[in-house]
Amino acid sequence: MPRLPEEEHPNKAFGWAARDSSGVLSPFKFSRRATGEKDVAFKVLYCGICHSDLHMVKNEWGTSVYPLVPGHEIVGEVTEVGNKVQNFQVGDRVGVGCLVGSCRSCGNCKDDLENYCPKTILTYGAKYYDGTTTYGGYSDTMVADEHFIVRIPDNLPLDAAAPLLCAGITVYSPLRYYGLDKPGLHIGVVGLGGLGHVAVKFAKAMGVKVTVISTSPNKEKEALENLGADSFLISRDQDQLQGASGTLDGIIDTVSAQHPVLPLLGLLKSHGKLVLVGAPEKPLELPVFPLLQGRKVVGGSLIGGLKETQEMIDFAAKHNVKPDIEVISMEYVNTAMERLAKADVKYRFVIDIGKTLKATS
Repeated sequence: MPRLPEEEHPNKAFGWAARDSSGVLSPFKFSRRATGEKDVAFKVLYCGICHSDLHMVKNEWGTSVYPLVPGHEIVGEVTEVGNKVQNFQVGDRVGVGCLVGSCRSCGNCKDDLENYCPKTILTYGAKYYDGTTTYGGYSDTMVADEHFIVRIPDNLPLDAAAPLLCAGITVYSPLRYYGLDKPGLHIGVVGLGGLGHVAVKFAKAMGVKVTVISTSPNKEKEALENLGADSFLISRDQDQLQGASGTLDGIIDTVSAQHPVLPLLGLLKSHGKLVLVGAPEKPLELPVFPLLQGRKVVGGSLIGGLKETQEMIDFAAKHNVKPDIEVISMEYVNTAMERLAKADVKYRFVIDIGKTLKATS
């Protein structure tokens, strides 16, 4: 893999990286590329921890390249802009999500759906145009083409904004695309974790009635009282499922573990839509007759394009949609990963890079 000479990567950076599939992160010095004419460089202040970070540091998807600096929920303050940058200036509050590159010329890119471009470049663990490996936001600085930079409104706290760049757009996009954002509709949200709790908040802000569907009875109070859901279903309780049969216009399924979809299809009205945004490692069993009998749809959705991501951030700021977060220090990151593996977080870890990364250098 060709690499540019060191003088073309003059921006010294510091972060934490995994060196192998043990998944243990430790301090790591590296270089960011020089700020190009269309690039925006920014000081990283916060970075969210996504469940995909956990998969990647342990190479559970078989695609990891080490050393690996995770993080694709990155927010901070602009420190430098290239001479052809049009939309950002030094001091702006900005963020980078899951993407830092795409071909910019295919049909998807032209339709502002860079997330479905076959040549998408991920924010970390991928090859950039110059042949170097991309490094994520568990680091003190970030450089990206301005097309892949999102502006963070002043009234949205940066720490809370970070998880929106992945978890937020992952649930916002299907609500919009599948038409489940209309006031008066009734949707279900399966799973009350990092994705699910944000889905509830966005749907409620859109004026939609929300039922949380969970295997955990102890989450009912949280769903109804803290997150504002309208009702709660225990997915293993046949009486509850029967009582709610045919009542939902759509379902956002955020669960990444193996689980049955037949009970969910039974909850849908005719023409209802079951949208999968979780990524189970093994194929789910899909019964066909319930689809035929109600002209029901099973679909999927993967993050969103940059235009829609900006729209989502602006919507969150306008309607005060903020993820529930636990802010941690950089030195706590390995413990946080262990807790995340046990689903021991409400509901998203965010690393305070700005205040705690320097202390480790």
